[in-house]
Amino acid sequence: MEKEIIKHIGKTIEIIYLGAEGLITQRLIEVRSVKSGNVNAYCLQRKALRVFRIYNILAVQPAAGRVIA
Repeated sequence: MEKEIIKHIGKTIEIIYLGAEGLITQRLIEVRSVKSGNVNAYCLQRKALRVFRIYNILAVQPAAGRVIA
């Protein structure tokens, strides 16, 4: 999964993520960096910088024109 995300640094991707509370969420994120098992990204839904654990990312795909208002 890490290699898949690294190739999207600087791009917007859509992820399915298992959060700390056990909730599965779908997020649009702008990947800033990947290191030490974490993805540092700007979350377009939360409008804030977030850190996502790679092992909690269940799926990744390019955002392909998706926009969050």
